[in-house]
Amino acid sequence: MANDKKTQELDQVIVRFSGDSGDGMQLAGNIFSTISATVGNDICTFPDYPADIRAPQGVLTGVSGFQVHIGADKVLTPGDKCDILVAMNPAALKTQHKYCKPTGAIIIDTDSFTEKDLQKAEFKTDNPIEELGITCEVVPCPITSMCQETLKESGLDNKSIVRCKNMLALGLVCWLFDRDLSLAENMLRAKFAKKPEIAEANIKVLHAGYNMGHNTHASISHTYSIESKGEKAKGKYMDINGNKATAYGLIAAAEKAGMRLFLGSYPITPATDILHELAKHKSLGVVTMQAEDEIAGCASAVGAAYAGALACTSTSGPGICLKSEAINLAVITELPLVIIDVQRGGPSTGLPTKSEQTDLLQALYGRNGESPIPVIAASSPTNCFDAAFNACKIAVEHMTPVILLTDAFIANGSAAWKLPDIAEYPAIVPPYVTPDMREGWSPYKRNPENDVRYWAVPGTEGFAHRIGGLEKSAATGAISNDPDNHHNMVEKRAEKVAKIANYIPKLQVEGDSNADLLIVGFGGTYGHLCEAMQAMNKEGKRVALAHFNYINPLPSNTAEILGRYKKIVVAEQNTGQFAAYLRTKFEGIKLHQYNEVKGQPFAVANLVEAFTKILED
Repeated sequence: MANDKKTQELDQVIVRFSGDSGDGMQLAGNIFSTISATVGNDICTFPDYPADIRAPQGVLTGVSGFQVHIGADKVLTPGDKCDILVAMNPAALKTQHKYCKPTGAIIIDTDSFTEKDLQKAEFKTDNPIEELGITCEVVPCPITSMCQETLKESGLDNKSIVRCKNMLALGLVCWLFDRDLSLAENMLRAKFAKKPEIAEANIKVLHAGYNMGHNTHASISHTYSIESKGEKAKGKYMDINGNKATAYGLIAAAEKAGMRLFLGSYPITPATDILHELAKHKSLGVVTMQAEDEIAGCASAVGAAYAGALACTSTSGPGICLKSEAINLAVITELPLVIIDVQRGGPSTGLPTKSEQTDLLQALYGRNGESPIPVIAASSPTNCFDAAFNACKIAVEHMTPVILLTDAFIANGSAAWKLPDIAEYPAIVPPYVTPDMREGWSPYKRNPENDVRYWAVPGTEGFAHRIGGLEKSAATGAISNDPDNHHNMVEKRAEKVAKIANYIPKLQVEGDSNADLLIVGFGGTYGHLCEAMQAMNKEGKRVALAHFNYINPLPSNTAEILGRYKKIVVAEQNTGQFAAYLRTKFEGIKLHQYNEVKGQPFAVANLVEAFTKILED
């Protein structure tokens, strides 16, 4: 018998799926996010999973979570706390209930709350709700047994049947938010195209979950709808994560430059998906090589750059350490190379599935000798496309390696992205030699405007030359140990990078134009800092935000912007690396700091509290 529950319209909602690493929470969250984006909602996601390949079932260290913030209008973060938490077992409830709002609801799989399950999750009593002091609404559902009942005639073994229970939970959530299951069906059939019986089993369970919500008389008192508001720019949209957007940005840059794209890489969390994505696009002329180690990955990219390719290498912090010598070879040979660093928690293996901004100083200074290179930081999953494109443009047009910083949060997180019109993007013009330069040419002949050396790709008739890791004469390109020549070459390489400030956008300030406090950040913290600023402005506090995408060189108006404000707070997910860097650039500048190194995104509420204290101090 169907119920007659009312539908309540919301402007936004936050849903968090949680369970064992093998419970398929990432898949359920991704499908729900894509469905929401497809119907016009704005989304921001946060996959939060452990580093264990597969922790023992039901233990606290093996819990995997996926949080999605769905909005009728623009959303910038996955949200601090969720309205709906799906907890598939006691371990998920114990570790994740703190992320649920007091006014929210927790859906639990009652079949997974046996005495043995409670013991694995280290509960001391047989009443986990009371033991944890949970006061929000708890919705008990027999998810596993309902899944088994639904598929009892499927012919699948019990293990395969139980693995479908994530789709039953997804179906229930889809009912709760009035989502069209046909979109989920299409995604499941595509994912399990080679195993259609598994696809159809998941789809059957998905509908069972939806119907369970539709027919239940349990404690969920409303269904909800989130109608899109405002006019979105016309065009095609897709749900995209940062790693895929980065890969697409590299492809677009290669097309614009008329160059062959090469990626030499070694798999490393959380950057591997860039290699996986680019490997799919051989039809676009993309060449990928999975090297035997990080050093070989970078060295192969340097070789590809020498041969005239748009060369890239992708990694995370530990890989940057290993690549540093090969990066320096690109510095001294002045070859275009894009190094993507998807930052994760360190040091060493650290927190490989978590996010930090702790590689900044390594990106700026982590090489031997005087070796400045441009550093760019992407600020959101969708911004990764533009950041990758711009990193390639700078590398090619200024003949230099460039480090592009993303992080695990924006690399794995996703958002709704409008497919760009590449015709609107600027040209990328390599500084190739021209026939009239043959007379008296040397490999380090430079354009006097930007100090960029002209590029003679090997095989260009009349421009035979040799470059390498030893210092060369600026005049002839021959090996040189002359002290004055070395000093001159060091200065020219530095000046070339410094002059890039003339070719990048100026720093923009958002928020109150007469602010008493300027928030400063860089990279993937943009959404949280912007949301904190907006919340404070709504409270009548005069706050502005200056967020940096270009770190080296800094935008040309940085000193002028920072000089306007009485109070400046630099917020970053490290112990103060960007603040320290700014102090080296602007003598006497006074900066407050807000620092967290937790492997988790900022909580907007904590930012507002800290910034308010600085403002009112």
